Amino acid sequence: MLIVPLGSAAAAEARSFGPKAANLAALGQAGLPVPGGFCVSAQAYWLQLESLGLGDLARRATVEAGDRAAELRRRALQIRLALYDRPLAPALLDALLTAWRTMAAASAAPGVVRSSALVEDRFGSSFAGQFESYLGLQSEEEFLIAVRSCWAALWSTRVLRYMEGNSSATPGDTAMAILVQPLVQARCSGGGLSRTANGDRILTATWGLGSAIAQGEVVPDRIVLRPDGTVRDSQAGRKYHRVTCSHGSKSVPRSLFAAPCLDTRQAVELGAMLIKAEQTLGQPVEIEWALDEAGFKLLQARPLPPEMQATEIGDRAASGNEKVWLHHPRLQGQPAGIGWGAGRACVVNCECELSRVGPGDILVTRVAGPALSSILSRVAGVVAELGGSTSHLASLARERGIPMVLGVLDATERIPDGVHVAVDGVAGVVQWIR
Repeated sequence: MLIVPLGSAAAAEARSFGPKAANLAALGQAGLPVPGGFCVSAQAYWLQLESLGLGDLARRATVEAGDRAAELRRRALQIRLALYDRPLAPALLDALLTAWRTMAAASAAPGVVRSSALVEDRFGSSFAGQFESYLGLQSEEEFLIAVRSCWAALWSTRVLRYMEGNSSATPGDTAMAILVQPLVQARCSGGGLSRTANGDRILTATWGLGSAIAQGEVVPDRIVLRPDGTVRDSQAGRKYHRVTCSHGSKSVPRSLFAAPCLDTRQAVELGAMLIKAEQTLGQPVEIEWALDEAGFKLLQARPLPPEMQATEIGDRAASGNEKVWLHHPRLQGQPAGIGWGAGRACVVNCECELSRVGPGDILVTRVAGPALSSILSRVAGVVAELGGSTSHLASLARERGIPMVLGVLDATERIPDGVHVAVDGVAGVVQWIR
């Protein structure tokens, strides 16, 4: 089947529609609220490649290091350009437009096209933030461009680097399925972790669409739920802007900078959905959610790594002298939820400075976006002024076991470049030796 409704039983088949779509379909079948829409199968992706005469070229492509990497990049560019520019297979074009028109007739909202690659949202290979989502699509032309762009993203330089460093997959032995949905006109959005090292659950929230959290552009509200689902703690974020659609962001009124996005009742209600999502998928999960006038919608669920363990800074044999940290400056932020590390602070204020970051350094930066994923393999930890526990980079740090603390106010100004820094990715604490 090339295309099926998200609500159909077939949509829950990850081998055909990818784990992202399959997990969301399973949540919907369990009675959890999800947006409607439809799924475009991996078969459709291969059908398009075959119609362009690129099937064999794609299947022969592997992720290589050294001299052969350049040849792979050339093949990847050839495939990407063809997917962008050359005609869609007629049968595929007809099926896509029929499904789009059916969805458009049922909803007045703009459309969303999201990746659902067969290799993403799995243990050890979340691919968080490595593919693009296309929001606010109004026309059939915009929809078809977004579909082509999702297919082509499997061959992007960023994804090839991710595969080389953190995945056993290659672009030639996998495929890109696609999830198409109506845009949730969100009053607020966020994420959630169904399990932390100490057994609590975490919710994050910001105004508008959740991409501001995913990209690490704001410090979201952080709500801690006890195992019984009641609220243990609630911390206001620093939410200076909100994403309203694909056309950009708007400033948030000053009165809402630190105002909570969710009240206690809403937090408990969403926490119950988080628990049910974990039960439905049979494992601890990270979710994305949105709240519109009709109520909560779950947008995504991916597995959490099982290795998260409690830590406490100042009681770490790995530091060489566990008491040395007790009398030195300390900053608090939102933990990614895994790991502890120490190293030389490398304060970076611009991506052009990333070449300064050496092996074993602690990266201290302002925005922790998924573009930084390429340096995670060489750092001992990350500290960022913006972002929260459910940002895409936090997800990538968890799967790599890299300690990360986000939302640390004025970190790039307060932590001196070159000092020895300790980062506790579970307690959310950063300290350094003067």
